[in-house]
Amino acid sequence: MSIRIPLALALALPLAAAAEPPPQQFADLGDVRLESGAVIKDCKLGYRTIGTLNAARSNAVVFLPWHTGKSVEAVSLLGPKGLFNTAGRYVIVVDAIGNGVACSPSNSAAQHGTAFPAFTVRDMVESEYRLLTEKLGLKHIHAMVGYSMGATQTFQWMVSHPGYMDVAVPIAGTPRQTSYDLLFWRTEEAAMLADPDYANGEYKQNPKLPLYHQIFSLNFDTPAYRAAQTKPAEVDKFIAETVAEDPDAADANDMRWQMRAFLTQDIGDDAAGKVKARVHIINPRQDLIVNPAPALAFARRIRATTTVLEGDCGHSAVVCATAQIRAAVDRALK
Repeated sequence: MSIRIPLALALALPLAAAAEPPPQQFADLGDVRLESGAVIKDCKLGYRTIGTLNAARSNAVVFLPWHTGKSVEAVSLLGPKGLFNTAGRYVIVVDAIGNGVACSPSNSAAQHGTAFPAFTVRDMVESEYRLLTEKLGLKHIHAMVGYSMGATQTFQWMVSHPGYMDVAVPIAGTPRQTSYDLLFWRTEEAAMLADPDYANGEYKQNPKLPLYHQIFSLNFDTPAYRAAQTKPAEVDKFIAETVAEDPDAADANDMRWQMRAFLTQDIGDDAAGKVKARVHIINPRQDLIVNPAPALAFARRIRATTTVLEGDCGHSAVVCATAQIRAAVDRALK
């Protein structure tokens, strides 16, 4: 199986048989002012819901997907064989700014492509807060769960709106970037910029970006996992599958704009004192995409409980350690 952003194949297929996803919905936020002072014009966020809000309005759980992850892909990760059980819960799966469904470089009429303003993780969180409070009328939620970039947003949620959720469960996320994280994502960006088909973001057709995807694949698993899963004689085949053209691939500028938000993320030195939620932090020990050290250090500062995934899967633990993650998340959500 090739590993590709947005991980649709890597994530969805190992879980339950595909079911009809809940309908795509949109929240019109109008013009959204960013912390830089720039404005995203005519911004909409997408979302899908699973289940029903109870009479006490106490069972809402928000799930935030990964880098350019879409709600249609993310819903396949949930349920009795997924990352957490949705039974008895009202689950809102969010399409965040820049994912190609929400307002993004690829779909903006007024600010298309490179004209789209740069945004931060904090901007993403503030737009999601407006979605939940203004559009869905939720003044408080039971829990927020995020994976990868969604987990990084969850860390920001803890300090931007600390009283908004009872429980926060970031999975394979980080409160701030390490030098290794910066090196990895800047190398990915350099591979994108060096590709002539990317044309500095002014492309007419979404570029394949083979080196970008190969670098991601190199880091998605650990060396031990890849060596065990792929024989030396099969490496050429694996690389070919990894970089093969994918009609469902995320738009390159969408990837880069969310990547730029990720590169600047830091919840701040005073963040620990702001957290009010009960927090359970889940990180793979050998993650080469998102360094686990800041998350685990933050867990110690706020006395959060943790689940450290010790296997060789790396960032792909969301696939090969799903049962362990589900048990941890379901415990945290009780």
